[in-house]
Amino acid sequence: AAASPGSDMFDEIVMAEDRFHGEGYQEGYAEGSHVGAVEGRRYGSLHGAKIGSEIGSYLGFALTWQCLLRKCTDEKSSKKIRALDSLIGMIQKFPYEDPTYDKLQEDLEKIRGKFKQVCSMLNIRSDFRVSTERSSLTF
Repeated sequence: AAASPGSDMFDEIVMAEDRFHGEGYQEGYAEGSHVGAVEGRRYGSLHGAKIGSEIGSYLGFALTWQCLLRKCTDEKSSKKIRALDSLIGMIQKFPYEDPTYDKLQEDLEKIRGKFKQVCSMLNIRSDFRVSTERSSLTF
């Protein structure tokens, strides 16, 4: 009967490393999951704001030029207006509310390409920069 308590104590000492390892893993996993979710939310908000700012600038640019060119009736202006209408249509179809949309980056690149095409047609230098401090669209 005396050997039994000693062997149980010995087993506890030998198994302590495994037990503490398992407990440490569970605590670390829980903490990592929490920190990862917070960091992911912050990154997603920042990245989403940058994309929203970029798309919003494109839309404001396109709507302004569309209004300016409506007064012109020549063929060149007509082509520019069609390109602007196409850009505006692409922006309006962009899925802002669905971050899991599988073609989000592809559609964003198409919008950027159309914007550059419109700028070229209007003989305007396109230089869009996004930073964490401020956004600017220069011409």
